[in-house]
Amino acid sequence: MPVHCLPLADRTLPSLQHRLAVPVYDRAALTPAVVHLGVGGFHRAHQAVYLDDLARLGNSDWGEIGVGLRSTTMRDALGPQDGLFTVVERDGRGDTGRVVGSMVGYRYAPDDPEAVLRTLADRRVRLITLTITGDGYRRPAGPASAAWYLVEALSRRRQAGLAGFTVLSCDNVDDNGAAARAMVLELAAARDRRLARWIDAHVSFPASMVDRITPGSDDAARELVAARFGVADRAPVVTEPFRQWVVEDDFPYGRPPLERVGVQFVPDVTPYKLMKTRLLNAGHSALGYLGCLTGDYRTSSEAMANPVVADYLAVLFSEEIAPLLPAVPGVDLAGYQTTVLRRFANPAISDQLARLCGRGSTKMPAYLLPTLAEARRQGRSTPLLALAVAAWFCYLRGYDLNGSPLEVRDRLADELRALARAGGTDPRPLLARSGLFGALGDDPELVAAIGCALHDLEMYGPAATVCDYLATMLLSEPAV
Repeated sequence: MPVHCLPLADRTLPSLQHRLAVPVYDRAALTPAVVHLGVGGFHRAHQAVYLDDLARLGNSDWGEIGVGLRSTTMRDALGPQDGLFTVVERDGRGDTGRVVGSMVGYRYAPDDPEAVLRTLADRRVRLITLTITGDGYRRPAGPASAAWYLVEALSRRRQAGLAGFTVLSCDNVDDNGAAARAMVLELAAARDRRLARWIDAHVSFPASMVDRITPGSDDAARELVAARFGVADRAPVVTEPFRQWVVEDDFPYGRPPLERVGVQFVPDVTPYKLMKTRLLNAGHSALGYLGCLTGDYRTSSEAMANPVVADYLAVLFSEEIAPLLPAVPGVDLAGYQTTVLRRFANPAISDQLARLCGRGSTKMPAYLLPTLAEARRQGRSTPLLALAVAAWFCYLRGYDLNGSPLEVRDRLADELRALARAGGTDPRPLLARSGLFGALGDDPELVAAIGCALHDLEMYGPAATVCDYLATMLLSEPAV
C-alpha cells in the first residue's frame, strides 16, 4: 500500500477532496428513506451512484441503508469506512474516481435480523430496492431470504398502522416487478391471507431495467484506487462510464426525483428490458461460452479483440436478435448495438469470461432462449443462436476444446455436467432437461442445428466454425 494512502472514512474526506470527487453534502442530514437488500458491486456502481448524484444536487430526502443477506464482505469493508466506498469509471481516456456517500448505514442480516426488521419497519422508509440475483426469486423459505424480511416487515407495518412501501427489483429477471410481487405474495399468503391481501393493496412492485458493466472487485481494484487516488478502500468498485436505469413510474408513497440525474421513468419498461436482456445479456453469455472454449482468452476484451468473435456478435445482434425486438421509444436500436459492442471491447473495464459463464441455467432461459423460441415460431433461421447454445453445452462438460478444465459455476452444475458429457454431440439429453427448454427441446430442426453446431465446434474449433457460419449466412443473402 503506498505510504501516502489515506483510509476512507468521514473524517478523512476533507483531506481526500483534492484527489477525487467526494461528498460535500451533510451525510448526517440524509433521510434513510431507501433500504437496499443485497448490497454488492453492481448496486454500489449503479443505484447508489444515482442517489449520490441526487444528494450532490442538494436533495437530502433519499439516503439509503444497505442490507447484506449472506456474504460478510460488505459488512467488514463498509463498517470501518462509515458506509463510504470508491467508484472508478474506466475507459480508453483514463480513470475517473469518486467517493459515494449516499449509504448512511449498513446492516448484516445474519448478525442482527431484528435490526434489519426495525429498519424496514421504520416509518421514514418508502422504497426498498433489490439486487438478489435471478436465483433469489426462486421459492423463498426461512429467515435468510429477502422475501421473509419483506413480509415480516410489512406485517409489522400493518400492525402499527403504517403505510406500505414500494419494492423495486433491480435484478435481471423476466418482468422483475411481477417476479418480486409473486415472491412476496406467495410467502405472505402461506402465512396469513389477510396479510397477503393488505400487501396486494398497499405495496407496489414497479419493473425496472438496469445496465452498467461492473466486474467483481478484487485486489487489483484496491491497488488501482490506492495507486491512482491515494485511497485505502477495502472494497472499491471499478466500472464503465455507461449507465442506464429505466423504471416503471408506480410509486404510491413518493419517489426520489431521479429523472434529475438521468433515470427514465416510463409507463412500460418491457421494450427497454427486452432490448437490454436479449442483446447485452445474451451477448455476454454467447461471448463467455465461445471465448472460454478456445482456451485462449480470459476476459471479454481479449475475446473481442479477435475480429471473428466481434463479427459473430455484430451479426448475431443485427440479423437474429434485433429484428425480433419491439420498437423502443426514444432509442436507435442500431446505435444501441454499436454501443454494446464497444462496451464489450473496452479493455479498461474488461469482464472475466468465467463470470459471464456463471449461472447459465438461469441466464440462458432468461436472455437467449426467448429469442430462439420467437424465431422458431416465426420460422426464422438462427444458426448463430444455435451455435451459442451449443457452446454452452460444450462448456457444461467442464473442459475447453483443448481439454483444459473449466469450472462450471451453476446451481445445477452436477446434473448438467453429467447430461452434457453423456450427450456428446447429441444435444437431446440436455434439451430434454425439464424446466430449461420447454417446447424447444421437441423442435426437430433446432435439435439438428444444435447437434450440427456441437459437431462443428469439436471438429473445427470456435473460430473456424464461426467463420464458416458467417460465410454461409452471407452467401445465403438474396442479391439486391
